[in-house]
Amino acid sequence: MRALASKFLDHVLPGIVKPLHVLWNEIIGFVFLVIAVTVIFSTVRRTANDPDGFWLLVAGVGFGVVMGAFGLSSFIRARRISRS
Repeated sequence: MRALASKFLDHVLPGIVKPLHVLWNEIIGFVFLVIAVTVIFSTVRRTANDPDGFWLLVAGVGFGVVMGAFGLSSFIRARRISRS
């Protein structure tokens, strides 16, 4: 009976894990992109009327760009996993 269960899991588990891995990467990518857009827009809005807010603007946009890059790389990774 154990051999049959093991054979079943070896056959079914890859078919379940791969789509879950793709879905996880897509969800994480979406979250990172939402964070990036939120941070960039709120930083630009906050520093629009502040003449001394240049470094805050640089830091906020830099953080947003890094989060956006993580989000895009997560979507690319999800696509690569789904095609393999």
